[in-house]
Amino acid sequence: MTSTTVAPAAADPAATDENLAAQPIGYWSGVVHQAVIRHLRDAMADLDITQPLWWTLNRLAAAGPDGASREVLAAGLAPLADDPDEIPRLPARMAHRGWVTEDQGGVLRLTDAGLAAHARMKALAADVRARLHEGVPDEEYAAALRVLRRIARNAEGGGAEGGGVEGR
Repeated sequence: MTSTTVAPAAADPAATDENLAAQPIGYWSGVVHQAVIRHLRDAMADLDITQPLWWTLNRLAAAGPDGASREVLAAGLAPLADDPDEIPRLPARMAHRGWVTEDQGGVLRLTDAGLAAHARMKALAADVRARLHEGVPDEEYAAALRVLRRIARNAEGGGAEGGGVEGR
């Protein structure tokens, strides 16, 4: 399949399907990002959980009984955070809720309450995902992500062959 060159158009929320190819990816990816994050954070608020707390619960659950150090958590979470200063505060917030313990070596582990919070949030995340993907077949979703991944590689100068976002 070949693509034709389309003259870029100004962002238009009312653009018809026939005119979408001319729409700016930056605008539309921003619209989607904001809508998805707002929807997810609103749903999380019902459980009194923030997105950074969810990320931390998820990482500690994946670490299993061995747990993870503050440094390992911070290194994994920093690229995700809107506010990197929040990352070092997460263990204290989780300890205050009774979700983690920390041993003398600085290793954090989920408590039973933390595991229960993780299970509640995991169920909520699955529900939110189902609502957001309603009417979108897996094949179309995967195709959309492949396109976004390619555009990200192109924007980073990696083009079709290489790329900095492939493994993210």
